[in-house]
Amino acid sequence: MRRSEVNEIMARADTFIRSHGYILPPFAYWTPAEMQARRGDIGGIVEGRLGWDITDYGKGHFAQTGLFLFTVRNGRPADLAAGRGMLYAEKIMISRVEQLSPLHRHVIKAEDIINRGGGRLTIKLFASAADGSIDREARVSVPCDGVMRSFGPGDVLALMPGESVTLMPGVWHAFWAEKSEVLIGEVSTVNDDLTDNIFAEPLDRFSTITEDCEPDHLLVSDYPAWLG
Repeated sequence: MRRSEVNEIMARADTFIRSHGYILPPFAYWTPAEMQARRGDIGGIVEGRLGWDITDYGKGHFAQTGLFLFTVRNGRPADLAAGRGMLYAEKIMISRVEQLSPLHRHVIKAEDIINRGGGRLTIKLFASAADGSIDREARVSVPCDGVMRSFGPGDVLALMPGESVTLMPGVWHAFWAEKSEVLIGEVSTVNDDLTDNIFAEPLDRFSTITEDCEPDHLLVSDYPAWLG
């Protein structure tokens, strides 16, 4: 992805998020220079990988295969291992119309996926086989706002604004928006995007950025190079 495209996606996303009454935290608007100047104070942001996250999954076609994410808060894997402390994470995401977030599952993370507003969020579901692969014969059951629902392999769940689903570790899922783009909330156990995303096909979770201009704001994937 080009840096200019990333900057444009950030600006558009901020406008869309605000249109639904959700405001990003102050650090979302810091420049790279401001983050560098405050490096000694922002260990929680850097280590928790809080902030902007825009991916085309290495496909090079963001509008067709991609996702906008912003991690608002995230606990520590050490706390999760200990079973006490900050065991949760929160993201805000945007799925564009017919923009696919490809089929994947998580090993550790359980997550609530919430349609916060916009169009219809469509989620394709599969159960996992004993070896973690996609089970194309078994049904899968998921709680939707506290009501258990059962789906056949590859069936789709449609969430309208205000509706949500809880996906436990091992549930394969792919999603996209229909009719108009969707603001998605995610509330989960501690999030580790470096190791806890298992895709059905080989994909890159983070995009390679072509630097055709200066960044307005850093992506979480920029932190190692820019902030150490």
